[in-house]
Amino acid sequence: MHDAHAFLANLTLVLCVGALTTYLFQRIRQPVVFGYLVAGMIVGPHVGVPLFADLSMVTTLSELGVIMLMFGLGLEFSLRKLVQVGPTAGVVALVDTSVMLVFGYGAAQLLGWSTLESVFCGAIVAISSTTIIVKAFAEQGVRGRFTELVFGILISEDLIAILLIAVLTTVAAGGGVSAGEVGITAGKLVLFLVGFVGIGLLVVPRLVRAIVRLDRPETTLIVSLGLCFGGALLALGAGYSVALGAFIMGSLVSESGEARRVEHLIAGVRDMFGAIFFVSVGMMIDPRLVAEHWGAVVLLSVVVIAGKLIAVSTGAFLMGNDVRTSTQAGMSLTQIGEFAFIIAALGLSSGVVREFLYPVAVAVSAITTLTTPLLIRASGPFASMVDRNLPRPLQTFVGLYGSWIERLRVASADAGLAPLIRRKVILLAVDALLLAGVVIGVAYAKGPLAGYVERTTAFSPGVSTVVLYGIAAMVAAPLIVGIVRVSAAFASLLAYRALPLAAGNRLDYAQAPRQVLMATLQLALVTVSGLLVVVVTGPFVPLGRGAVVLALVVGWLGVVFWRSTANLYGHTRAGAEVLIAALAKGMVAQQADAQESGHAPAPRDLTMVHRMLPGLGDPVPVLLLAESPAVGRTLGELQLRSLTGAVVLAITRGDEQVMLPVGSERLLVGDVVALAGSSEAIDAARLMLQLG
Repeated sequence: MHDAHAFLANLTLVLCVGALTTYLFQRIRQPVVFGYLVAGMIVGPHVGVPLFADLSMVTTLSELGVIMLMFGLGLEFSLRKLVQVGPTAGVVALVDTSVMLVFGYGAAQLLGWSTLESVFCGAIVAISSTTIIVKAFAEQGVRGRFTELVFGILISEDLIAILLIAVLTTVAAGGGVSAGEVGITAGKLVLFLVGFVGIGLLVVPRLVRAIVRLDRPETTLIVSLGLCFGGALLALGAGYSVALGAFIMGSLVSESGEARRVEHLIAGVRDMFGAIFFVSVGMMIDPRLVAEHWGAVVLLSVVVIAGKLIAVSTGAFLMGNDVRTSTQAGMSLTQIGEFAFIIAALGLSSGVVREFLYPVAVAVSAITTLTTPLLIRASGPFASMVDRNLPRPLQTFVGLYGSWIERLRVASADAGLAPLIRRKVILLAVDALLLAGVVIGVAYAKGPLAGYVERTTAFSPGVSTVVLYGIAAMVAAPLIVGIVRVSAAFASLLAYRALPLAAGNRLDYAQAPRQVLMATLQLALVTVSGLLVVVVTGPFVPLGRGAVVLALVVGWLGVVFWRSTANLYGHTRAGAEVLIAALAKGMVAQQADAQESGHAPAPRDLTMVHRMLPGLGDPVPVLLLAESPAVGRTLGELQLRSLTGAVVLAITRGDEQVMLPVGSERLLVGDVVALAGSSEAIDAARLMLQLG
């Protein structure tokens, strides 16, 4: 039990130094998180400043900071929102963690670390920090649709981290990891979540509403904090993180409809303990060990920032988000935090990693914590730059892809589709597991098998090894082909559901966009399957071999994808011509109706356009009136596609028509702008064109 006076002294020291540094950092217009980290270094044991706080006591207080920050996040992120983004966020989180496991393992191997140290390194860089992002978003007042996606990914990654820790605990203890053990761990987690949420929904919202009706802020605050820490303690008792329990409890309180009132009451307490958490992170930075392993710190920081930006952005886009939302999500998740410390401490305490790994993890976390606010701030301009510099075929592709995924989601509601998807997933998983089994089996039994070949054939040891690898390649090749073929069949199934053949049509008007969608989905499925195989086999074979095979297969599929996008561009130009003809027929009626409605109603012939060119989604015409804020500005100045995700197929201007206009095209009064994309993208673009 800490001495009361020592506790007071440590709390005073941490808060006073933190107050000074954050004041200074605010004066120089830098994120206050920087100030908290500097304060931690000042009061920590490694810098030499004669101001020392008790690290264990501050760490205990910092745990309260994690709980409060996660509870506050849960208040803003209700269970309904979590259900809405859950499937998308879960897939993106799976892609992100798989990619980072490979990148982290590969980086550690380049540094000459042992196999187990490389495994732990991959796990350390795989999970983003919910605490850091919550703080950064709160400081910068970040709001928007992409934040819901980010929080969904974070929660999904936290669940993946729990499974990772369970697996690594077994590995560190010297035991094997079986699929059954992982399945049991996942099953227990699901049962805990179902029980927690199910019972909580019956009790917590009613309790909170009853307390709020008393109209006593003090009572509401105490009850809310009691629920917060109670949820954290319940999760801890079940063997999970306090962050998970606090977040779920915050979401349950949010279901009461009183989240804003509760959030206002706990804001001060949350900010205080959140500050202590970041100070505790700064206290763990040892400049000596960081300087000694500066190469590892720099390399892993680059891996975290670049790897997560690529993995999250790509995964989010493939799930139907526009380029801007995907890029902003990717740049927001470029850091590691609390789970990295837990995983590094697990490896250190079990003796399977050397002592340098923990301070390296803390240093990487500190660096990426410092860069996160800067990257979040730069994410919007960077996304616009990426969108502007995409080749024209890719610009058309990214504008239409969201509408295809939207149609696929609608089609997936078909009850007959689920068994087909399940069968394809099982086939893909079986091929990937068999391939991993072949690779691991050869790696384990290479010596005895090569010896057997040598004895039965009288070959030399070197030739016997080559023969063994040749046999293994012959066994593995059909499995690799199987993964590619099953992925193609899976992609074809989904693409035909999103863009089906029109009944009675001899010509397949959706062929070009369907081919692009098939190529995209196949590329994604093969990449994810290959990454999972590389992750599983990484500890047993040199990482480069699997990466080279995967790169060759993905490169070939990438060429197919690029050719498909070129065909799509030609298809879209033809579609724009049909669309212009349809708009011209209804132009007179449009102009008359526009004076009353303020926007152009869809001409009757647009239904024909949709039937003939289903790959263009549901084109929507928007008439620009004199009061439109878009009049006189170019498409490039508006950043219409970058900000909304919609693509401009054509502009009709009296007798003049512009197909697939470029960014320098200036909008004029009376222009009819034909938009394509997802319904959400079109609504946002229409709002921008008409209301600004």
